[in-house]
Amino acid sequence: MNTAVQIQEVRIKNITVREDTIAAELMDGRTISVPLAWSWRLSEATPEQRANLEIIGDGHGVHWPEIDEDISAEGMLYGAPARRPRVPSKLSLKSEKRKMTTNKGMQRIANKTGSR
Repeated sequence: MNTAVQIQEVRIKNITVREDTIAAELMDGRTISVPLAWSWRLSEATPEQRANLEIIGDGHGVHWPEIDEDISAEGMLYGAPARRPRVPSKLSLKSEKRKMTTNKGMQRIANKTGSR
């Protein structure tokens, strides 16, 4: 038996950001949604910022210019939540500051030694 399957590109026709979901109406008539928590930027945005969106790439994605967030139709369909950037802890910041201070001290010693 030979079966032909025509695979269509996933493209967004319209998008709605609700209290706890991001819902996309696709060009082929399907509606998909993902948890709002998948986009930390949208989660923290105001309703006005959430409403200011642009469908980009002929429906392949959505861009929110005020919060610099992009979501692709494929990312929503296949489950690709946005990762929050890693914020260094206070402990690692102190460690980094200590390294910088040590490096400056070593540079001063090397400069004094090299100038003799």
